[in-house]
Amino acid sequence: MKELYIKQKVFSLSGKFTVKDQEEKDRYYVEGSFMKFPKTFSIMNAGRDEVALITKKVFSFLPKFYVEVNGQDVLTIKKEFSFLKARYTIDAAGIEVRGNWWDMNFQVLQHGKVVGEVDKKWFSWGDSYRVQVLDEEMETIVIALVIAIDCVKADESSSSSSISFD
Repeated sequence: MKELYIKQKVFSLSGKFTVKDQEEKDRYYVEGSFMKFPKTFSIMNAGRDEVALITKKVFSFLPKFYVEVNGQDVLTIKKEFSFLKARYTIDAAGIEVRGNWWDMNFQVLQHGKVVGEVDKKWFSWGDSYRVQVLDEEMETIVIALVIAIDCVKADESSSSSSISFD
């Protein structure tokens, strides 16, 4: 099992932050596009090679985020039409999220097997998440999923509506 930590910089307009390991060494670098359409977040490994890309679809009736890992489409997070509360779904072959992903407290499963666990650390300035990776082959996908969910949350909070998840 590997533990990784994501701590976002509170006032970063471009969305730059790092993912660190238990020894506080940088494992991934995340850079968001600033004033660019479509809005993207590039996830790079320690050698600064892009390993994942999150893209918000721009000309869509409801918000939709695409996640690519190593050039392959892995999952989509999309807002569903609802009159009362916003609802989101995650479409991914064999990948499922269980728990409260709005509060960043959930498990990531692949074909029913837990491959990662995420919990938000409270009492910290800015968002800080602990990510436990139980299957190292899924590490990049789990990190990309956490960052994509955080992007969805930031996008939704900027539109100021109430949220619930399936």
